Amino acid sequence: MANHFNPPGMWAPNGRAFNQGVVQPEGRVIHVTGQVAWDENSNVVGPGDAGAQLEKSLDNVRGILGQVGGTLADIVSMTVYFLNREDLPAIQQARSRALPAATAPASILIQVAGLVTPDLLVEVVPIAVVPLDRFRDPV
Repeated sequence: MANHFNPPGMWAPNGRAFNQGVVQPEGRVIHVTGQVAWDENSNVVGPGDAGAQLEKSLDNVRGILGQVGGTLADIVSMTVYFLNREDLPAIQQARSRALPAATAPASILIQVAGLVTPDLLVEVVPIAVVPLDRFRDPV
């Protein structure tokens, strides 16, 4: 498992779902394509609701990592792109539900002018490390 840490004397996460640093453990590194709130038919889940969209995006990530024996707790780094500053509380709440503080990744939030379609409000790009004892080749 990764070593998540917040050095003394640094600004604190204060309950938000990230850690200042994550030591990458041994394992297979999984780079995940940016995930948005699309279902299997490319329909947007949660139109107008950034929190619901982040939950669906992370659910997509959960499915991808599950194919190789991983979980959301294996994410060591994550970039989150979002459109509207007023959506940050909903985004943070959804992140906190999916990524407990103890295993939350190092991360960055970047406000952007738009995503691939106008209905999308948030996109996540995670990097995970699946321990060798759990890793399995994707099917």
